[in-house]
Amino acid sequence: MDERAALRLLADDLPDAGDDAAVVDGQVVTTDMLHETTDFPTGTTRYTAGWRAVGASLSDVAAMGARATATVAVYAAPEFDADELRDFVAGARDVSEAVDARYVGGDLDTLSEFSATTTALGRTEEPVRRSGARPGDVLAVTGTLGRSGAALRLFERGDHDRANELFRFEPRVAAGRALSPHATAMMDSSDGLARSVHQLAEASDCGFDLDGDALPVADSVREVAEDDAEERRLSTFFGEDFELVVTLPDDAIATAREASPVPLRVVGEVTEDGVRMDGDPLPDRGYTHGQE
Repeated sequence: MDERAALRLLADDLPDAGDDAAVVDGQVVTTDMLHETTDFPTGTTRYTAGWRAVGASLSDVAAMGARATATVAVYAAPEFDADELRDFVAGARDVSEAVDARYVGGDLDTLSEFSATTTALGRTEEPVRRSGARPGDVLAVTGTLGRSGAALRLFERGDHDRANELFRFEPRVAAGRALSPHATAMMDSSDGLARSVHQLAEASDCGFDLDGDALPVADSVREVAEDDAEERRLSTFFGEDFELVVTLPDDAIATAREASPVPLRVVGEVTEDGVRMDGDPLPDRGYTHGQE
């Protein structure tokens, strides 16, 4: 079975595992595992890997509308290179400090390939779940879409400096906190916009109508895409952008935009059922480990 089927298998035994992170007495906790062969293309620096691995967990904290407090990481590799280890820790520490959290260490292990397992902690008394979207709400996203897909294309072309720069995304912790008083549902776009919308639809028992022309496509996507079809694919299905996908009452969007520290773009609306873009069914397709 694939990753999503495995999650469904566990859902009955783990009823608290349906959101981006777990919340226990106001404490938010989440964990992620990333591997060299599936998550770090050739040319990814250890600094970028540390930033990105810890950032992925911080993004889950952001999706709950929580304040990030601390992070830890397990660094595993066939052997320990001093410079690579220091660079990884520097990236992990810098991304944590960027969202006012503390990187407090972790563990070391030997493994056949470089891998990182990270945990982020946060605090919130009113978490934003995936299950609160209602027909009539608007659907919005923070920032831009397709940045990580563009980075992958640049890694493939050997432009590693630019690719690493794009790969170091900013976890939307501040935006998540700013949007949480207004949001009815929220998650991050780690699996891509299309899959995120399908996951929200399943959790909230609703549908969505999206406007393809309204998607905030990253400039880097337009720089690398060979045609309109690839541009749409990278911005809609690729994933790993770690933006926030959020639903809000229509009368709250102006206030939410003013509160958000990053641009917030309305890309659709919540409906009774079905997930469509420009009137056509939107496939439930997105990022899966080892695939696009």
